[in-house]
Amino acid sequence: MANGSGGGSYPSGGGGGLRMSNNINANNLNTDSSSSPVNVPKMDALIIPVTMEVPCDSRGQRMWWAFLASSMVTFFGGLFIILLWRTLKYLWTVCCHCGVKSKEAQKINGGGDTQADGACKPTDEKEENVAAEVGWMTSVKDWAGVMISAQTLTGRVLVVLVFALSIGALVIYFIDSSNPIESCQNFYKDFTLQIDMAFNVFFLLYFGLRFIAANDKLWFWLEVNSVVDFFTVPPVFVSVYLNRSWLGLRFLRALRLIQFSEILQFLNILKTSNSIKLVNLCSIFISTWLTAAGFIHLVENSGDPWENFQNNQQLTYWECVYLLMVTMSTVGYGDVYAKTTLGRLFMVFFILGGLAMFASYVPEIIELIGNRKKYGGSYSAVSGRKHIVVCGHITLESVSNFLKDFLHKDRDDVNVEIVFLHNISPNLELEALFKRHFTQVEFYQGSVLNPHDLARVKIESADACLILANKYCADPDAEDASNIMRVISIKNYHPKIRIITQMLQYHNKAHLLNIPSWNWKEGDDAICLAELKLGFIAQSCLAPGLSTMLANLFSMRSFIKIEEDTWQKYYLEGVANEMYTEYLSSAFVGLSFPAVCELVFAKLKLLMIAIEYKSEKRESRSRKRILINPGNHVKIQEGTLGFFIASDAKEVKRAFFYCKACHDDITDPKRIKKCGCKRPKMSIYKRMKLACCFDCGRSERDCSCMSGSVHSNMDTLERTFPLSSVSVNDCSTSLRAFEDEQPSTLSPKKKQRNGGMRNSPNSSPKLMRHDPLLIPGNEQIDNMDANVKKYDSTGMFHWCPAKDIEKVILTRSEAAMTVLSGHVVVCIFGDVKSALIGLRNLVMPLRASNFHYHELKHIVFVGSLEYLRREWETLHNFPKVSILPGTPLSRADLRAVNINLCDMCVILSANQNNIDDASLQDKECILASLNIKSMQFDDSIGVLQANSQGFTPPGMDRSSPDNSPVHGLLRQPSITTGANIPIITELVNDSNVQFLDQDDDDDPDTELYLTQPFACGTAFAVSVLDSLMSATYFNDNILTLIRTLVTGGATPELEALIAEENALRGGYSTPQTLANRDRCRVAQLALYDGPFADLGDGGCYGDLFCKALKTYNMLCFGIYRLRDAHLSTPSQCTKRYVITNPPYEFELVPTDLIFCLMQFDHNAGQSRASLSHSSHSSYSSSKKSSSVHSIPSTANRPNRTKTRDSREKQNATRMNRMGQEKKWFTDEPDNAYPRNIQIKPMSTHMANQINQYKSTSSLIPPIREVEDEC
Repeated sequence: MANGSGGGSYPSGGGGGLRMSNNINANNLNTDSSSSPVNVPKMDALIIPVTMEVPCDSRGQRMWWAFLASSMVTFFGGLFIILLWRTLKYLWTVCCHCGVKSKEAQKINGGGDTQADGACKPTDEKEENVAAEVGWMTSVKDWAGVMISAQTLTGRVLVVLVFALSIGALVIYFIDSSNPIESCQNFYKDFTLQIDMAFNVFFLLYFGLRFIAANDKLWFWLEVNSVVDFFTVPPVFVSVYLNRSWLGLRFLRALRLIQFSEILQFLNILKTSNSIKLVNLCSIFISTWLTAAGFIHLVENSGDPWENFQNNQQLTYWECVYLLMVTMSTVGYGDVYAKTTLGRLFMVFFILGGLAMFASYVPEIIELIGNRKKYGGSYSAVSGRKHIVVCGHITLESVSNFLKDFLHKDRDDVNVEIVFLHNISPNLELEALFKRHFTQVEFYQGSVLNPHDLARVKIESADACLILANKYCADPDAEDASNIMRVISIKNYHPKIRIITQMLQYHNKAHLLNIPSWNWKEGDDAICLAELKLGFIAQSCLAPGLSTMLANLFSMRSFIKIEEDTWQKYYLEGVANEMYTEYLSSAFVGLSFPAVCELVFAKLKLLMIAIEYKSEKRESRSRKRILINPGNHVKIQEGTLGFFIASDAKEVKRAFFYCKACHDDITDPKRIKKCGCKRPKMSIYKRMKLACCFDCGRSERDCSCMSGSVHSNMDTLERTFPLSSVSVNDCSTSLRAFEDEQPSTLSPKKKQRNGGMRNSPNSSPKLMRHDPLLIPGNEQIDNMDANVKKYDSTGMFHWCPAKDIEKVILTRSEAAMTVLSGHVVVCIFGDVKSALIGLRNLVMPLRASNFHYHELKHIVFVGSLEYLRREWETLHNFPKVSILPGTPLSRADLRAVNINLCDMCVILSANQNNIDDASLQDKECILASLNIKSMQFDDSIGVLQANSQGFTPPGMDRSSPDNSPVHGLLRQPSITTGANIPIITELVNDSNVQFLDQDDDDDPDTELYLTQPFACGTAFAVSVLDSLMSATYFNDNILTLIRTLVTGGATPELEALIAEENALRGGYSTPQTLANRDRCRVAQLALYDGPFADLGDGGCYGDLFCKALKTYNMLCFGIYRLRDAHLSTPSQCTKRYVITNPPYEFELVPTDLIFCLMQFDHNAGQSRASLSHSSHSSYSSSKKSSSVHSIPSTANRPNRTKTRDSREKQNATRMNRMGQEKKWFTDEPDNAYPRNIQIKPMSTHMANQINQYKSTSSLIPPIREVEDEC
């Protein structure tokens, strides 16, 4: 700086180039002359004009102090009043508090009652007046808050108007700055003064609104905007009164420019973060610059007061702006500088802040103005840390849901970095979300269709790529096509990358198989939302509430503790459970699956439901299979992966750390931690010997079942009984066959019961389940009939020849005459233009081959025939399906299909409602649900409703009521109101769940899983499936397990066949296909009667768990309990809710239904075969036959207050009566009662109804089934 340093530097030559005039022209009415030697007159000699006729004083008298005094008095006077008011209010509160205490003391002493009463009356009146005043003030305050709030239209208009007028006042200041600092002006002649006056009147009114709306008056009084008003509004009124103008502090209006970015956001002009930040920086910089220039302009043109204003210099406002700019930039030319003491002092402090602001703001402004993308960089991989790439539908909702589940605290330390790739830059909310997770989340702008962008995110080194779909799009096929293109692009760039993608439509999954590098065996997965959604709903038809339980299991939920004894307490305790996998300790090697389940549940407080079984055959396509509750025949191998239900991943570690030597005597599972014992792998011989000893009940030393020629015997067995490629290939299975040939090695549990009529679940049926060659002759002949195709080519589903849709269409009269019961009613909304939702995914789980034919529930579709014709191509190979053309909103159609006798009513919608209001997206489903719930029915047909409320476990004798776990838990005599009909409704928008139940108190903002309809299993939304993305990434077996449970057995091989022909293909029964029927299924066990009745009335859940597992190989995993079961008084409410994985000591009630995994019963079809093939017109094979073995529904149970003694007496009476009658399940139609119906004395009217039904069923042919064809 050759010419000087800073804006306050002086040139070396001396004085400035501007001169002050010594003489002021009186014609210009300039009173700013400070160079006159005449002294300023005394203040008491001033003449202040009071009327407009008095001319402005032109004697050189300065009145700046009057303007400044008006501002100072206003500021300090208001501050004094606020502080005085607070002080008085505090003193008044203290005094009143003391007075109240003294009055209370007088009342306690009992003195002066009359006076006290007389004195209290005016006090009460005052309190009422104060309350009324407070209410009035509160209303005014709320009104003022609404007026100035930018959240309302009025508030936005007012805020924008105030900003615009502030800028207008600043422009007027710029115009007046060319005049002297103080000058005489006539208000009636000066147009700018009139406009400025109008502006300031508006500012005064706005200040009053802000003051009223302020919660803290003191802090409001000290705000920047308030200070601006104090020093700009009062001087204008003084100008009008004195007929003179003083520029003064009007430059403070420039501070309003700081709000410029907010104003542009209110007008929806600024939308991107870069633009908002740029405007913020510019507005702060400019407002500070202009404000400081105004102060320099004031003090330099006025001079120092203590120098009698003699040292002033004439500077224009824009010269002061120039002076501050060269000062901030540290150039300091020296041509313009501060001359007054006040100006120089201000420059000393300003150069500190101004220089810092200039150095930081200007470079950032230049950077933002550039075109460089903020998210255009490249990802730098961190050594030792994996990363995944997430693309597709990236929005605030989808990302927040994904991160909430992916980064949940219940998971182990997630050492994975998430890289989002999207072609649109994130908005402010999404950017804030990324910043909150900046340690594990990064965002890059680009497209996966561009190889350059894939290289930027290092897709070749990524652990996986996840593709999110838009579940609410108008065209699901187009959305699937976009995601498929993303898969093609990613696989084309790097074929080995693992991809997990969401698909909306099931039929679009076939296109993924066309991609050469797509390989599900290497971890590639497609989560079909329609398939899983309809699968969950289908499972709810078999076990109501199961959809809620499974959805909560794969979603990460935090534990919410409730102290009150309400249904939410038990529900939320179950919601905290999730599904985890962990390798089993070597201490479990050789034990059977049920033994390990019992040990893990009782000692480790964990629930194991499945294992990953490693096949030992190298030629098998997939050596790893997931076995769900396989039974006693499967022994745990070394390194077996278990599937657990627990509340935390740390709890599951107990199964890996468990050591029999160290932890056998530990009662607290939290103390089970890693020990120092060595864990050698056991040989095959050792594992087989341990398994043998466990089964025979002897110690390893005393057991002789593995002595001698065990190896030769096993070799002989392997040659004699070869296992199919799809059966379990375990050495222990052959050992089991060897043991079954040795009667001496069988424990008493394995002996036949009931005089040898049926086999126990622990004896030979286990071999028949896993070796089709060992099936008894008659059943093998029936199942392998060469002339009949009963199952599809994979043996996973029931199948029938394709039927024409006209053969399954029912008219309303035909449906009404055909007495339907125990069926499933599917109400579907759709038309010709609606997108197909894939009803095949709903029907397939209901036609799984692990059900016997007579156990299949009849399915009746009620909806538009045009829509169902389009879906029929995928449904024509399934038996027991009918269609009633109509609408679900028609009560006549609903009554025709006997909706009050159905086991479940499903409400679906295929219409894509592209409307702005999200609440109207589910209008059809909500109206249909409310329509059904408001229907009333006649109770005269209640006797026909004979649905079973439980099932007979495999191996139990149906002819022996002693062995039946449920003796006939009777439903309500009839359903007289639609509110008791079991319904499950599909929703698109989660918030619409509040409209389903009118009697609940769910808040509209409550999350879906916390609402009553979802907890009860009566509502399901596709949004709950979002958690499957992260669950599948961490463990791909979770998706396989969920798909196995939900779809009824859909496999990748089956999907390949459907992709070829778009329909199931029938196949002949072979040992391999029949072996596929042997898989467990979900059912519900009733506790009202049967062998578990003693546990149902106050027993422990853990005892029930162990008893069911030991006796029937049934694995219990939850409870479906009445909502008001915890109340001490009886309730008529029939709603139930889900309790997932209750603790061991959880108390049971008689009305509970227990979720359990039930083994497939081969012999269930034998006793039924003679009935189902002897006479189709008999009562036993009518529509009621579908409910003989059905899963219980959510109907009402009898009052649980009945005592156990009365129930035992009733059981004894029933057993005596049944002993005298003919046995059940004979060829005689009169005795073909379902096993679960209580035999009770009937009235004459009921008997007539039954006889009428029997005669009608023999005259009217049943619904066109495939029993005649199959």
